[in-house]
Amino acid sequence: MHAVKHWFNHSLVAQALVVFVLGMGFGALFRRDDQPGLWVVQSLLYTAVIIGFLALQRRRTSRATGAAPGAVVDLNRKIRRREVPQDPEERVIMRRLVEDQLGKIERGRRWLPYWLAVMGLTAVGMLVLGATTGSLVFPLIYTVGVVAFCVWILWMHRRAVELHHHMRSALQDPS
Repeated sequence: MHAVKHWFNHSLVAQALVVFVLGMGFGALFRRDDQPGLWVVQSLLYTAVIIGFLALQRRRTSRATGAAPGAVVDLNRKIRRREVPQDPEERVIMRRLVEDQLGKIERGRRWLPYWLAVMGLTAVGMLVLGATTGSLVFPLIYTVGVVAFCVWILWMHRRAVELHHHMRSALQDPS
């Protein structure tokens, strides 16, 4: 199992395969009337866009830290596991990575209340729409899903901030 997780973390091909299969599955599930060839083309397009975006993000992070993309993936794993590197060169790269990611988290935090408000407004809008049409089953399920998603986002944000602050303090030089 560890080898499969390692392969998915490091390989863009593995991640592209997952995105392609999910795209095909959603196409088959939600667009049953379309031709299967259209599902393949749409799934390939989604895969190309997502993997292109992911590769760009990996390249930017790699450039900001001075490490190879594979090394960045390993360092992110160490951050999640709270493993402080002992090698001085790896510590410098880890320090750059933590600062870069904390900066991204801080920039994203400014917009977080607005995104949560938009999601809340869509949930309330669905409830109002459901109340006026008389069908509340789907709007209630949607609202519960939105609330669960918002709680998950807040929990993940808090966890990421805590992990990165812990790693920043662990990497501080005692001098």
